[in-house]
Amino acid sequence: MKLLSSLFHYVTLTSKKYGIDESHGLGHSMEVLRNANQIFSCEVYTNPFLIEQERIIYTASVIHDMCDKKYMVQEKGICEIESFLGDKMLHSEIDAVKKIISTMSYSTVKKQGFPILNEYQHAYHIVREADLLAAYDVERAIIYNLYKTNGDLYVAYKDVRDLFDKRIFKHFDDGLFITEYSKKKAMELERESHKQLEIWGEIVNRL
Repeated sequence: MKLLSSLFHYVTLTSKKYGIDESHGLGHSMEVLRNANQIFSCEVYTNPFLIEQERIIYTASVIHDMCDKKYMVQEKGICEIESFLGDKMLHSEIDAVKKIISTMSYSTVKKQGFPILNEYQHAYHIVREADLLAAYDVERAIIYNLYKTNGDLYVAYKDVRDLFDKRIFKHFDDGLFITEYSKKKAMELERESHKQLEIWGEIVNRL
C-alpha cells in the first residue's frame, strides 16, 4: 500500500478508536492535504529545497489531528503515529513530522509562538497554514460544535459565531499567515465565511 493510502487508512482507524468526529476526521485531512499541496506548489518555485520535504509536508497534513488534545492525550497519539510511520519513512522524516504536528495548533502558537524547526521551518508553516485555511469552513465548525452541544443547533451556531469573531477573523491581526498564497486565499475564504454565517443565522432563527 502506498504511503498516502496508508495515511488515510490510519486516519480512518484512529478516528474510530478515539471517537474523532467528522470535523477532524478523514474529510478534514483530505482538505488540509489539498490546501498544503496548493501552498507547496506556489512556494517550491522560490524554495526548491522543499522538494526533498514533500513527503513530510503531506504526511503531517494528513495525520495532524491524530494526536489532537481534544480527543486524546497528545503524547500517546504522537507515540502511535511514530510507531505507524516506523517502516514507512526515515527516522529524520518522522522526527520532523512529530515536531510539526505537535506545535502547529492554534492554541499552542498563541501560547508559545512559532517553534524553531530550522530546515523544516518552511514545511511547518505550509502545514500549519493549510490547517488554518480549513478553519474558515463554517459548516465544519458547526458540526464540531453540534457534537459538543449534543445536537443543539442554536447553541452550536452561537458558539461558532463567537469563534469566528474572536479567533478566525483575527488570523491576519495575529500574524498567522506567512506565505503569499495563504494570505490571498484566506481573504477569499473570510468573505465566504461571512456569507455562510449570515445564511446559517437565517436558517437557525427561522426554525
